[in-house]
Amino acid sequence: MLNALLAPLPPALRERLHDYLVLMRLDRPIGALLLLWPTWWALWLAAKGTPPLGIWLIFTVGVFLMRAAGCVINDYADRKLDPQVARTAGRPIACGRIAPRSALKLFAALLALAFLLVLLTNRLTIELSFAGAALAALYPFSKRYTSLPQVVLGAAFGWSIPMAFAAVQGTVPALGWLLFLANVLWSTIYDTEYAMVDRADDLEAGARSTAILFGDADLPILGVLIASLLLTLLLIGTRATLGWPWYVALIAAAAQFAWQLWIMRARDPAQGLRAFRQNNWLGMTLWLGLALALALR
Repeated sequence: MLNALLAPLPPALRERLHDYLVLMRLDRPIGALLLLWPTWWALWLAAKGTPPLGIWLIFTVGVFLMRAAGCVINDYADRKLDPQVARTAGRPIACGRIAPRSALKLFAALLALAFLLVLLTNRLTIELSFAGAALAALYPFSKRYTSLPQVVLGAAFGWSIPMAFAAVQGTVPALGWLLFLANVLWSTIYDTEYAMVDRADDLEAGARSTAILFGDADLPILGVLIASLLLTLLLIGTRATLGWPWYVALIAAAAQFAWQLWIMRARDPAQGLRAFRQNNWLGMTLWLGLALALALR
């Protein structure tokens, strides 16, 4: 897709832009979608229905900018680790096609663009955005100092939730923090599935992850995390007085999680990646259930 978009450009410029777009993972939108769905959950819950168009646009565009920024700083932090992992050895910084200093400049530019969007909201949202930027910058380095980088990712990916409530309501109620907790659980689940793909390479390279921490108890622990997430989502439904579409969506999500655990039972890396990618559909399922439940009130 990127090659088709860049085809009219001169070869040298086309190759250079391609490297930067790959650095921002614009060739792999799955990560942006996993950030988008909980942002939309928060916007719809905060607005108790369809959110204002302007706020929806700010947060939707902001999701793609912040995801791109997160990918850039992640590859900068992992520039010495990525060459040791087969799946990441070909990334632009790891193989020398983009200089680390250039990546830092791009990261700063993306953060600046996202902050300009936030300036169109209110004071509380702007204040919360500084914590969000700090989490985005902190996550890539967390895998060196903690075995729970997936939890840090969940906080970084989920920080759009309190920001969305702040933008719509001017405050962050208990429901917003409960949804934030749900996203931390969900992100830990799907990023553990992702980390299981690279577990052997990460062990050799000295990186840390929940996949390594959980060891051969990974699937039972994922089951506990899934049950905790579903319970949290159930509590959200009761606190927000959501109707039957939300509970149908929860049943569908439980079925999707069961399918993920089933296909990963042999711990085949290819199936772990397949389970990880399925979470995009799970996030969409929950958003559809939430939007319909609010529309039918």
